[in-house]
Amino acid sequence: MDNQISILGFAGSLRKGSYNRALIRAATELLPKDAKLEIFELEGIPPFNQDLENNPPQKVKDFKAKIRAADALLIATPEYNYSISGVLKNAIDAASRPFGDNPFDGKPVAILSAGIGPFGAAKAQYHLRQVCVTLNMHPLNRPEFFLTNAQEKFDDKGKLKDQQTREILKIVLQYLVDWTRKLKGNTE
Repeated sequence: MDNQISILGFAGSLRKGSYNRALIRAATELLPKDAKLEIFELEGIPPFNQDLENNPPQKVKDFKAKIRAADALLIATPEYNYSISGVLKNAIDAASRPFGDNPFDGKPVAILSAGIGPFGAAKAQYHLRQVCVTLNMHPLNRPEFFLTNAQEKFDDKGKLKDQQTREILKIVLQYLVDWTRKLKGNTE
């Protein structure tokens, strides 16, 4: 499809059994027909070192290029200590530097989060939204997506089995595509 919306998805967890990584994988099955999703793994991005920001490691260069090439972003964040993970913050910091070379600028973004408790990593999402403001991203405000009691929603292979959650994720993805088109001035 000529005017497909390209989405780059990544999760702020390195854990093999991460529910947030599983959400990003589930999104690949639930995309609108006029969208495609590429997943980028953050593993291998070294700790950000400002001394190297003008010549970042190849993994950071690759990440920046993928962000630039995408029409929109889909980020899944776990919650650690009431905030986003160090992995996610580090990746965003590394990709947004040096000053004036911010591939996140103007990008539409949908934020997902999954947690094993009753709040679905909501606090992490709100901290990530603050980062989005700083980097001039355009987060989708509604619908919000907080997956609570995530351990009950996936099977033992990490597949999203909860049908209601799948339907909500499908709606979020459609809204992200629509939001992206609106921001691009293309409402067809």
